Amino acid sequence: MIIPRVYSVVKPAIPRRLQVRLRQQWVRILRARRAHEWPIDEGAAQPPTGWAGWPEGKRFALVLTHDVETDAGQQKCAQLARMEEERSFQSCFLFVPERYEVSDDLRHDLTQSGFEVGVHGLRHDGKLFSTRKEFDRRLPSLNRYLQRWDAAGFRSPCMYHNLDWIGDLDVEYDLSTFDVDPFEPQPDGAGTIFPFWVPQGGVSGAGYAELPYTLPQDWTTFILLRERGIDIWKQKLDWICEKGGMALMIVHPDYMCFDRAQARFDNYPAEYYAAFLDYVKQRYEGQYWHALPRDVARLWRERYGPCAGERASDSAPSSIPGSIAKAVHAG
Repeated sequence: MIIPRVYSVVKPAIPRRLQVRLRQQWVRILRARRAHEWPIDEGAAQPPTGWAGWPEGKRFALVLTHDVETDAGQQKCAQLARMEEERSFQSCFLFVPERYEVSDDLRHDLTQSGFEVGVHGLRHDGKLFSTRKEFDRRLPSLNRYLQRWDAAGFRSPCMYHNLDWIGDLDVEYDLSTFDVDPFEPQPDGAGTIFPFWVPQGGVSGAGYAELPYTLPQDWTTFILLRERGIDIWKQKLDWICEKGGMALMIVHPDYMCFDRAQARFDNYPAEYYAAFLDYVKQRYEGQYWHALPRDVARLWRERYGPCAGERASDSAPSSIPGSIAKAVHAG
């Protein structure tokens, strides 16, 4: 984890506009080098052993999540939720408890409306996984917020992850990995468009479901790659549907622009996300299992967790994929 640590130390000293410009230049180079596996890695389509398909016989699963990185993003959450409700979608909003004052009223309104709330790190400073000592120091606070918010899941800022340490959180699932994303500071992909079960420390019954995101992040697509439409989202979604996997998306309200007069170098029109939701409805109505992350986690525990008995063996795909296994004991 040397590269992520260096990145987290240097990043705060670089002006925001320069950060974006440098990453845009690097991403253009990297995109050309990794075109054979991004946004689609054909090797990630292998379903779990004994795969019985998604509930109700649906072709694929659709999971919508939002990382709320700043208070400015928090101010847009209600508007984003309305956009989804108008189209009969629901999602999970993940907040950073000690970076800004998280609104209890907002969390209550979201959960009462059928949305889910999760924890997105502690301070969003890139230091959570810097050392085991630092992780252990923050662990009690993270677990307190998880309990207080009645949250079932967690996602680490910047997608930093150590799957072994994450198992010490009081969670049913984690969202800190991806199938393939060479543009992340810690780019080791899970190599699968399906969830997988992470057993914990040899303790009987312990573990959690890992839900990798499988659709490119909005930040990568619209800010770094400067795409001016949703063709990449549509391309990846169509492929996931064909392969019967899980389409899990991260959208940040922080980077969404609901008012064109407030357009900036680091945001994009909210209409792009609305267009994606409309595409899903128009093309795949009745074909997807639309679920919150906690629903997927509970399905995975039932099928591949300790309750599944012999099915949760070391050789089953419910175990950690080999492509990311090094993240379990990294650091």
